[in-house]
Amino acid sequence: MKQVVKNLMVAVAGISLAASAAFSVNAQETEARTLDELLQQVQQQRAAAQRIDQARERRFMDDRADKQALLRSAQQELRDEQARSTRLQEEYAQNEINIANKETELDNMVGTLGEIFGVIRGAASDTIGRISTSVVSAQYPDRELILASLAEARELPNIAELEELWLALLTEMTESGKVARYQGEVTLLDGGSEVRDVIRIGSFNLISEGEYLLYNDSTKQIQPIARQPSGHILRAAGNFEDTTSGHAGVFIDPSRGQILSLLTQKATLIERYHQGQTVGYAITVVLILGFIIAIYKLVTLTAVGGSIRRQLKNLDNPSDKNPLGRILNVYHENPQTDVENLELKLDEAILRETPSVESGVSIIKILAAIAPLMGLLGTVVGMIGTFQSITLFGTGDPRIMAGDISMALVTTAMGLIAALPLIVIHSIVASKSKSILHTLDEQAAGIVASHAEKKGA
Repeated sequence: MKQVVKNLMVAVAGISLAASAAFSVNAQETEARTLDELLQQVQQQRAAAQRIDQARERRFMDDRADKQALLRSAQQELRDEQARSTRLQEEYAQNEINIANKETELDNMVGTLGEIFGVIRGAASDTIGRISTSVVSAQYPDRELILASLAEARELPNIAELEELWLALLTEMTESGKVARYQGEVTLLDGGSEVRDVIRIGSFNLISEGEYLLYNDSTKQIQPIARQPSGHILRAAGNFEDTTSGHAGVFIDPSRGQILSLLTQKATLIERYHQGQTVGYAITVVLILGFIIAIYKLVTLTAVGGSIRRQLKNLDNPSDKNPLGRILNVYHENPQTDVENLELKLDEAILRETPSVESGVSIIKILAAIAPLMGLLGTVVGMIGTFQSITLFGTGDPRIMAGDISMALVTTAMGLIAALPLIVIHSIVASKSKSILHTLDEQAAGIVASHAEKKGA
């Protein structure tokens, strides 16, 4: 900038000098009167012009020298910058190599720590899953929140976070070996809630008021089981809850509540019965009918047997209210009949009594044979329904076929269950009827023998 200003000042000065010289020539021109004066003026003007041209030439030379100096300076600066650029590129390349070496060195040094970090994150995730579903959390809630940051961290854990993991594992391990009693809010099945004394048996089960409870980890609530275990299991739980000192036995769920949860899905005996559907109901009718007939026959045969035993004690006074008495009346009505006719008459009397004694016994036997056949019929019907379901829906979902398969199996079981007691009862009733008929035959044979002796005498 300074050089440009300097050049402008020199140009202005040259223009001023030329203007003054021309003004001087013009002034002298006006004063020349002769040729000699004119020649002299021209020579003077020429000399002045030469001086001006020389001055201007010197200024231009000076300017050229300055420009050359500036050019050399600029070229030197360019060479310096190029050298600096080359040096910086070499330094950049070397720094890249150094960074890569340092990263490799860092990876090698952090390698073991990285494996430890992965193990810690996995252990934290497993611990969160174990703690959140543990019944211990029913007594000590929100324990897993402390470990959430450790399981989701992207950097190496610090000592405090490692201690939290260790304390969580130690707490779970310690509490799993304790039986604790505490006040807990229990959500009832009807939608209400109440505060109860809850007994926690390690990390297995919760008991309150003689029933088993479940801890719902999704809602953080303690709930009674919709379907409790068998009665003796509940009695053991009630006795354990009432025990204040010493030892008491109790049933625990080693699966930490999963088996108790499955109880809610297990079908009851009534539900199993209704799975037999129409065939099952028909088998029930057969069983009830067989029981009614059997009970009726047992009552009547027992009454007949009692009257016969009483008649045996008083053979001389026969009664028409029992079979033996009626047979004895036949003998008393025919005292002079020969032995063969008397035997025939007695056999005829026994044959008259046999239908009333044996009536209904064969029906029980028939019903005992029908029951398993009806069960087999239910099996066939259930399998037909199963194959129809397979044809319509395929075998992708077993639950579609479960109803028909249940019907097939339940009806088979119901048929066998109905047949077994009917067979036993038929045997009892048949033995009683045979006993009565045997008594009648025995007494008739005795009467014939006694009559024969009298005739022979």
